[in-house]
Amino acid sequence: MTEMPSPTPSPAPEADWLRLDRQICFSLHAASRAFNGVYRVVLGDLGLTYPQYLVMLVLWERDDLSVKKLGEHLRLDSGTLSPLVKRLEGAGLVRRERSARDERSVRVRLTGEGAALRERAVEVPRRIAAATGFGLAEIGELRERLDRLTTALDAAVLEETRGH
Repeated sequence: MTEMPSPTPSPAPEADWLRLDRQICFSLHAASRAFNGVYRVVLGDLGLTYPQYLVMLVLWERDDLSVKKLGEHLRLDSGTLSPLVKRLEGAGLVRRERSARDERSVRVRLTGEGAALRERAVEVPRRIAAATGFGLAEIGELRERLDRLTTALDAAVLEETRGH
């Protein structure tokens, strides 16, 4: 006897889409908060907050950047970024200097202590990955999907602002 295929589930009524547990934005928000909690514990050993860690990641890749360029990499405005950089400077990890070519531009450079901190930070990604319970391939796939999502949302915002 052949089995009948199960019926395709009907789409949820429109009102169900307004439930909190159906919102992708809330799922992303909850995941982000959970990540921040794990990072708080892991980065405590380095004396960094999560936003400071992001600044250091960029500087470990490309030292000696203007605050503007640093902000572009991190998707942060200078009003948010400047206090982070000042705290990192106070901790002796970076140095801020006015550009000799353009007095309006402030450049950020790692100090020796900031560069050396990279060696202690190499365990952070492994510890974070372990906390997710995902394999490296799953993490890579998720990151790629989130990057595509970010690109699509940036394009949607641009389109919306043009339309209004």
